[in-house]
Amino acid sequence: MAAPPAAYKDRYLLAVIGDEDSVTGLLLAGIGHVTQPPDSQKNFLVVDAKTETATIEHAFDSYTHDRKDIAILLINQHIAERIRHRVDTYTDAFPAVLEIPSKEHPYDPEKDSVLRRVRRLFGE
Repeated sequence: MAAPPAAYKDRYLLAVIGDEDSVTGLLLAGIGHVTQPPDSQKNFLVVDAKTETATIEHAFDSYTHDRKDIAILLINQHIAERIRHRVDTYTDAFPAVLEIPSKEHPYDPEKDSVLRRVRRLFGE
């Protein structure tokens, strides 16, 4: 059964949690957005080796629970590994959470939470 229109009608933005190259590429493609002051929330988070896991978790929670304008959350797979417990337990339809590869970390379908759910549905 499809979600009612009220669940997604105001969701029109992509958000990204990724390394500098991934975020820069997506910002150049035009996904960047900053909400109006006074809160001025961005729809992206650049993660590097110094970024604390708590910061990544806070951004994930903000994009998936607090923000009602995010339709799709893209997250680098190697970053999703740092908060795997949050990614695996997230089950809402909106925003959709998609794991993407990065330049230095190839995509591993065995770690992808969406693919694992599909395999469970088909009994694999």
